[in-house]
Amino acid sequence: MADQTPETPQPAEQQQRQPQQQRRPQPRPQHQQQGGVDLTVLIPLFNEEGSLKELHQQLRQTLNRMNIRYELLFVDDGSTDRSFQVLRDLKRMDHHVKIIRFRRNYGKSAALSVGFDKAQGNVVITMDADLQDDPAEIPSLKRKIEDGFDLVSGWKKVRRDPISKTIPSKFFNFVTSRMSGVRLHDMNCGLKAYRREVVKTVKVYGELHRYIPVLAHWEGFKVGEIVVNHRPRKYGRTKFGIGRFWKGFLDLMTVVFTTRYLRNPLHLFGFWGVLAFMAGLVIDAWLVVEWARGLTSLSNRPLFTGGILLMIVGVQFISIGLLGEMISKTRRAEEEYSIREFIK
Repeated sequence: MADQTPETPQPAEQQQRQPQQQRRPQPRPQHQQQGGVDLTVLIPLFNEEGSLKELHQQLRQTLNRMNIRYELLFVDDGSTDRSFQVLRDLKRMDHHVKIIRFRRNYGKSAALSVGFDKAQGNVVITMDADLQDDPAEIPSLKRKIEDGFDLVSGWKKVRRDPISKTIPSKFFNFVTSRMSGVRLHDMNCGLKAYRREVVKTVKVYGELHRYIPVLAHWEGFKVGEIVVNHRPRKYGRTKFGIGRFWKGFLDLMTVVFTTRYLRNPLHLFGFWGVLAFMAGLVIDAWLVVEWARGLTSLSNRPLFTGGILLMIVGVQFISIGLLGEMISKTRRAEEEYSIREFIK
């Protein structure tokens, strides 16, 4: 662990000139003084007793070579095996280990949310506990953060998973990238690096851990990615089934709506509402003209009823959008924004 050299006191005149010289103050020095931790490795886990000791050993080897102040924050998401006992043994032999234990299994998003709140590092690395994420990638992720990125996502370019996971994952990442506008190859990679400001700003709940890069992007943070080594699973079995992809697409709709249209819901509902109303209006106007000219009868034309239904649906969509605007307006008074700089 690196020793800190005390700073030499500066003359009073130099201290007075200092605020004028620092035109773009960075928050990280302040966080270092408050937390005293350079790096937090956050590891959510569920029934991973077989891999924890080996993972801990690999993490210590990598982090000790980096010569930084670090903490290892394990979040036990209600494991039913001996995972907690293994973590407690690791805690006795290593003061860097910190443990959060849930009473039951809440899911990865809950584990990350609580971990983000408790993390003290200026940089936070998240990774899975199954040894498929390589701790040797941590220095590269940290350097990418130091290059100016706020969030760096790993890209498992060569995946050590069965085809039943790789093919749906590629399709899922393609659709997510196009719909969200965040051009990442591997949105759901567990190996990521975050600047402290990101984990304290982005709110993760439900199953939205897959879309943290999207949420960070829409908060104004700079998102990037690097290729990382992906290893075959050594212990246990995967906790995720095919059902997560269906849930993922529903969550994608939530993310797109809450990031793009939460402040202006009328832009979404109003567009489709006006489109439906105008389509119904044109259809019925054409049929009325035909009826006035004696060319058709409205009593036996289902299309006329369809036009009326389109106009009703259009009015309903516009009404929903207006109600959403009213709700959004009442929330803006208490809204908090992500502030990158504060210059006094």
